[in-house]
This record gives sequence, C-alpha cells and structure tokens, in this order.
Amino acid sequence: MADTPQISPAGGQIFFSGGSRSLIEEDEIEITSVGVDIGSSTAHLLFSRLTLERLDTRYVVTSREVLHASEILLTPYRDNGDIDAERLGAFVDQQYARSGLAREQVDAGALILTGVAVRRRNARAIGELFAADAGKFVSLSAGDSLEAVMAAHGSGAAAASRDGRTILNIDIGGGTAKLAVCRNGEVCEVTAIEAGARLVVTDARDRIVRLEEFGARAIGPNAKLGDTLSRDGRSVLAAMLAHRILQGTLGGLEPVYHRLPPIAAGWQFDGVVLSGGVSEFFYGDTAEDFGDLGLDLARLLRMDLKAAGFAVLPNRDGIRATVVGASQYTVQVSGSTVFLDPLETLPLHNLATVRPALKLSEEIDPAAMEKTVSAELQRLDLAGGAQPVALALSWQGSTSFARLHALSCGLVAGLAPVLSAGHPLVIVTDGDIGGLLGMHCREHGLATNPIVSIDGISPSTFDFIDIGEVLHATGAVPVVIKSLVFPGEPTRLETETYDRHQV
Repeated sequence: MADTPQISPAGGQIFFSGGSRSLIEEDEIEITSVGVDIGSSTAHLLFSRLTLERLDTRYVVTSREVLHASEILLTPYRDNGDIDAERLGAFVDQQYARSGLAREQVDAGALILTGVAVRRRNARAIGELFAADAGKFVSLSAGDSLEAVMAAHGSGAAAASRDGRTILNIDIGGGTAKLAVCRNGEVCEVTAIEAGARLVVTDARDRIVRLEEFGARAIGPNAKLGDTLSRDGRSVLAAMLAHRILQGTLGGLEPVYHRLPPIAAGWQFDGVVLSGGVSEFFYGDTAEDFGDLGLDLARLLRMDLKAAGFAVLPNRDGIRATVVGASQYTVQVSGSTVFLDPLETLPLHNLATVRPALKLSEEIDPAAMEKTVSAELQRLDLAGGAQPVALALSWQGSTSFARLHALSCGLVAGLAPVLSAGHPLVIVTDGDIGGLLGMHCREHGLATNPIVSIDGISPSTFDFIDIGEVLHATGAVPVVIKSLVFPGEPTRLETETYDRHQV
C-alpha cells in the first residue's frame, strides 16, 4: 500500500492507506475494515467502510457503510473433531474475492473466535490464517462471559435498556446459550448454559454426524456417532433445551447445566431479545432444516417465553450480532505527563482495554480495588495473562501520597495475572496523573515490569489501543483507539439523536 494520501474524487476525503502517515494532520479520513466471526456453528465476515472526522484532537466515526456481508458458512470440522482450518481459509479467501477487496486494501479488522471454536485444539491454527494481518487486526478469543456481553451489545439489547428498562438478551449458538441482563445501556449480569442448536447434528438419513459432550448426555450415556436420532427425537431434545434456557432466565436452573454462575433470581424483565444462529429461526428469517436442533429449539423457546409472559422485542442483525462490523478508530494525543520505563517499551499495538468500575472515593481501599480489577479481567476473559492489557480509569480527588499509593497497590495487585506473564504495566487515565502513577509504581518497587503510564486519554470497554513513540516536540505520545463497532449501534456522534425505544 502506498503511504501517500489518496484523494477521493467525490467529497475530497482522504483514505487511510499506510502506517507511516500522520493521522493528526488530516481532517477527514476513510478506513476499510473487516470483521471475522468464527464460532462453533458458523463463520462469516463483514466488510465495512468508515468515514472519520476530526473533533478537537480526536477522530470520530461520522458514517458507516457495509461493503459486503459474506455468506454464512457452517463451520467445517474434520473427523477428529478439529475445525478444518484449510476449508475455513478457502472460505475466507473466497469472501475477500467476492467483496472486491484485496487484503492489502483493508486497513483494520477484528477476528473473533467464539463458542466451542475457542476450545478446539487447533484454535491457534485458525488465528494463523490472519497472521499476515497481525498489525492491523485486533483478535479476541471470546469465552462465554465476553461473548455474552458482546452479543447483548450487538443485538441491540443493551441499547434498548438505556431508557431504564431491564432487557434480557438470549444468544443461542451451536453449543451454548448466553444470557445477559441489561439496564441503563450496560450489561449487569451474564451466564452461560449448556444448550445449543448443534449439540447434535444428523444427516439426511437421521444418522448422528456430530455429537458434542452435552448432546450425548442429553440423549443417553450410550449415544455415539452413527446412531439414528429421529425427527421426533430431535424435537423432544429441543424441548428439553428450551425449558433449560427458560429456567436459566428465572435463576432456577441446576448448576450442572451452567458454564458460568447463574444470574440472580428475581429479575423482572421488560423485554427479551434473541441473537445468535437460533435467532434466525426465532424471528422467521429462515426455515431451512440444517439437520440440527435450531428450528425446533426456536419454535419451542418462543412458546415457552410467551407462556412465561416475556415480551419479545426485535433484534439487530440476528446471527451477526457478535461479529464486529469494523474497528472504529479514534486518534488522540496524550497529555505531556507521561511515564515510560524503559523508553524502548513503545510502540505497543492492539492492547485490550480494561475499564473497571472503580470507586475513587477520598479513601481508596487497595483490597477493594484489587477485587474490582480482577473481576473485570475475568469478565472480559483476560485473566489468563495471555496478552497485555491497558487499564483505563477516570481520576477523581486529590493526589495525596496515601491515595496514590493505595490506588497503585490495588491496580498492580489486580493485574497480577498479566504482570506475572511478563507483560508491561500499562495505565491510561483521563486525569493529569499519568506521570505520577507510573513514577510511584516504579520508585516504590510495586512492579518490576516495563511501565507505560499516560493521561489525557479516555478509552472504553471493547477498545484496543496503539501507543506510539514519544513526540519529542511535546513529550506526548499518539494513541490510536480501535473500538469494536457492533452493527446498528450508534457511534459517539450519533448518540444524541438516538431513539431510545428503537431496538
């Protein structure tokens, strides 16, 4: 790709076309992006074009255009149960060709592995299909908790709850059903249940050709590949799973069926939204029989929800609810109070942002801080320490030694799984304390890892950030924030005109 600006013949827009360009010198840019969602049941891609305009020292998305929505592929498996990476790679190449875009024309993207796909032995091989794009792609291995949160945002359930209603999102894929309780635009609680459309799959002669562990348990202890499961038998199994999901919404399901702790009993829901593959049947977008439980499960769950008094709300994009349509870029420049040690730690790319709900009262409790940070790592499936993270916080109150020390101790302790894996301590604040925090951590021996502590930046959950090298003229650093944009969700500029009752 050339590194010189490309001027559009219409509108005078500048297209993002090279990593060496100085974004902060341009007023309007366009970015081409692709989202790739590979799950246990299906795989698909979404190509988008984003227009960004400068707002003070930031760029924000002002328009989005879907360039190409791929076909939906039933995730291919080998006989040994591994995902067939070669067939998957051929599908991805085919969709690039049909989009009319070459890989080098894509500026940014996001790869998400969800469901059983994350747990397959060859998950790494799937990620390697995009290794050449590593500098441009953010990559998420979304476990049950993160997938539940993402689905609730992608389906529109979280947005629908902004007016104070309590909305339940039920995301049903091939292996699990994820429940997310939403209120005031946020996800309050999540759980995951062993109930999915492709726990059992049969061929045209009703012989079992795919059988997951919980599907085998549901049929019987002796169930195996090649056995016959009649259409009536599939319907009976689907009815059991639909009832299991309903019990999960009420908080009364037996723990053995949960992959995550259950949601609390007693929630009063103002509406329910369905997402994931089963939602295509649930909302009548398709009636095709794929030899799995999807068609029956959707029909029977709708009946159960209606009988229980749930108000079913429309969703957004159905099966594509968890695919990321694009990466929204926001370019910011940090404050000048930056602490870097050592200097060669920068640049850093694609750091997942962790933004715990910290209560920075006048007296900061390090133990409470550690617990909150640790819980947020767990919620976003980052507690394993497999990748570096950037911890974002909003600073309030005085900068006394006692408060800084308590905050630093709590943050470092909460980030222990990440730091023990050798990753740098990265802190991003919106207040003017970046230098003080980093210096305090180093001078008091709280962390031996490399430290990057910057301020004047305010990323959000689901953001990934790049931190560039120091701008020597100012002592600041450029920060590129890549936000996961869910199809149909308003951008920051669109929020003011958003109809809060529209799902």
